[in-house]
Amino acid sequence: MTDTTLHGTEPPIVRDALERADPLPGTAGFAGEIDGRLVRDVLGRVPLFVELETSLSHAGPSWAFEPTVLENPILFPAGAVAAVDDPVPDAESRWALPDPAPVSDHEAAIDDLEGAIETAIASVRQDDRDIAVAFSGGVDSALVAELLDAPLYVVGFSDSHDVAAARTAADAMGRDLTVVDLEPADLERAVPSVARATGRTNAMDVQIALPLYLVGERVAADGFDALAVGQGADELFGGYEKVVRLDHRVEAETVRGAVREGIRSLPNQLPRDVLTIEATGLESVAPFLHDAVVEAALRLPDELLADADERKRGFRRVADRHLPAEVASRDKKAVQYGSLVARELDRLARQAGYKRRMDDHVGKYIVSLLEDEETRKSSD
Repeated sequence: MTDTTLHGTEPPIVRDALERADPLPGTAGFAGEIDGRLVRDVLGRVPLFVELETSLSHAGPSWAFEPTVLENPILFPAGAVAAVDDPVPDAESRWALPDPAPVSDHEAAIDDLEGAIETAIASVRQDDRDIAVAFSGGVDSALVAELLDAPLYVVGFSDSHDVAAARTAADAMGRDLTVVDLEPADLERAVPSVARATGRTNAMDVQIALPLYLVGERVAADGFDALAVGQGADELFGGYEKVVRLDHRVEAETVRGAVREGIRSLPNQLPRDVLTIEATGLESVAPFLHDAVVEAALRLPDELLADADERKRGFRRVADRHLPAEVASRDKKAVQYGSLVARELDRLARQAGYKRRMDDHVGKYIVSLLEDEETRKSSD
């Protein structure tokens, strides 16, 4: 990223994508300013924020890559283009998520997906960075770890599912594993940093971000430059129960439609994860979110996505070619539950007097920790 006003790729690629209205021009995402315009890729893989209200008396910047720089930051929409001096995007000036016809030949679709993932991995390797992998023992992080051949780090409390699963998966893969054991004090210390970096204090976002932050701290301390994650696989390949059930949580009437809804949720989720990792001094690397992989995923038919018997079927068929069967077929808990961070944060909140009968008791506790830290800093 040589251009300080454009992150994620080089200006000629964005200019060409604008000219051709190409939403997937072969990058891992981009955002920033180019030729007097603000842009953010169609999946919002690079965070970009604009000032909610600007006036003649406003002396600060009108946009930034992180929310802390702005007074009233809001996320710039994914796929949008807008003038820098009027950063309210025109609804018509957006890249749209493609909707290609599904590939009917299942074996060809799996081959295409494997080739796309290998393209993404090759793109990661082009950069001269020392990379570690946030490893939970599930198929997503395991495939990243295997293809990148990078060191494995798992974070969690000693009795957590993620630590146990990561140990058995690493053994099956013949790999060493670094375990970052957590204590409740680690959460208390990290919560303000996560809330400040992400600009979010709601319980779910902070619970998801805390394991990333705490493993990132250790990876950075061990001298690495970047943290690789398996983010995006559940959304792209049908990893959620709701895409099979087609229940009240989705509007779609088909598995492919429900998966597309999940993909459209990424622009709001990804800034949380990217900003959390960057707050530890590392770059975030998410190979499954490369344009090539997204394009291949969008062409998968329902039968290679999910049903009542198996989720992420096509993705697992690719994993079967690279991982032990017991790892390729493995399901995992969401990181906030698998690491036991959600359980322990709830316990800390109740110990601090924020009982479950209170509305959003964990969120109130998070805000209190942030306010306490700000009070201590102002009094120093």
